[in-house]
Amino acid sequence: MNIYKFGQFVCRVFFKTFFRVTVVSKHNVPESGPVLLCSNHISNLDPPLVGAFLPRHMAFLAKGELFSFKPFGVLLHALGAVPIKRGGGDRQALKAGLGVLKENQGLVMFPEGTRSKTGELGEGLAGAGFFATRSDATVVPCAVVGKYRPFAKIKVIYGRPIPMDDLREGKSSSSEATERIMAHIAHVKANGDTPYIEERE
Repeated sequence: MNIYKFGQFVCRVFFKTFFRVTVVSKHNVPESGPVLLCSNHISNLDPPLVGAFLPRHMAFLAKGELFSFKPFGVLLHALGAVPIKRGGGDRQALKAGLGVLKENQGLVMFPEGTRSKTGELGEGLAGAGFFATRSDATVVPCAVVGKYRPFAKIKVIYGRPIPMDDLREGKSSSSEATERIMAHIAHVKANGDTPYIEERE
């Protein structure tokens, strides 16, 4: 068992011990090829929860400061975290995330960029759309539903892949792509793993 699998095991034990976790439709996440998994963000526990129950290795973007203590930095690297420096980190984050996808790996990101204090879905940042339109990754919406209270019910739902070909072929903006991703996350959060029907005028 490698360190990533061991980390997943520890996280699964933690979540199953302290919360009543339900995992819905993880089969929607391809087990191979580039995958961009986009989720809502309500807690610092979201990244390990979202990644713990998937059968594949997933990478995460993380603040560079977390890697300053070398033993912990080595562990984070082993667990799939990609360090991003503060300041001019946007360009670095985009380059690092795109590199993960071009290597046919999985990348987890939270398009809101910060945790929601109310639990309501906020506005998505353009980075998610950038990764979606600049790569061939399968884009999967995800929603964490519930509250991280001891022994409370919490659900992680992996939605159906989002169609992106029209946006890629039409060279749509990153913001347009992010809007679609956020609409699908909102649908998964409200309706679970049901087909998304885009409203058209």
